[in-house]
Amino acid sequence: MLQQYIEAAKIVTTHGIRGEMKIEFWCDDADFLKRFKVLYFDKAGTQPVRVRSVRPIGRMGLIVLDGVEDMDAARALCGRILYFDRKDARLPKDTWFYQDLVGCQVRDADTGHVYGTVKSVDHPGPQDIYTVAGPNGEEYRFPGVDAFLKELNPPEGYIRVAPIPGMFDDGAYNDRPPQPNAKKEN
Repeated sequence: MLQQYIEAAKIVTTHGIRGEMKIEFWCDDADFLKRFKVLYFDKAGTQPVRVRSVRPIGRMGLIVLDGVEDMDAARALCGRILYFDRKDARLPKDTWFYQDLVGCQVRDADTGHVYGTVKSVDHPGPQDIYTVAGPNGEEYRFPGVDAFLKELNPPEGYIRVAPIPGMFDDGAYNDRPPQPNAKKEN
């Protein structure tokens, strides 16, 4: 089941004396967040707050919310998470929020073997890094590139991958058919 309210940003500190707050983006960037007229202080969508402005500042953002008029009001919100309503977001076809991928089974594209579940999707550089929790508590990481990711299907609760030897080093990849140009071990 896809979550209705998705984490957008975290308020990290105040900025100035007029209620502006510095936020850490948990979504793409300020341009994405600017699209929302209303955000929420809870993942159930019961605490709405109107957004007056959002702008970038380096890798962070600055936000002004209705009812936050001074530094004291802004300081009281530090550490709070802001959520947006999925129905207010517009994504291109076959594009998903990271949150949608967490908890999905990771299946072999050829054999259907289940390697584990997606624990997190991080974006430290040019591509996403998927962390997979294996069935025995082990963790695996792989880059989210087309060579490995074959299908993302969060509504059905799975992603399909084409791993290379060593990606899931528990030996589970050995049930894959031999790959072209792959060396056979003697």
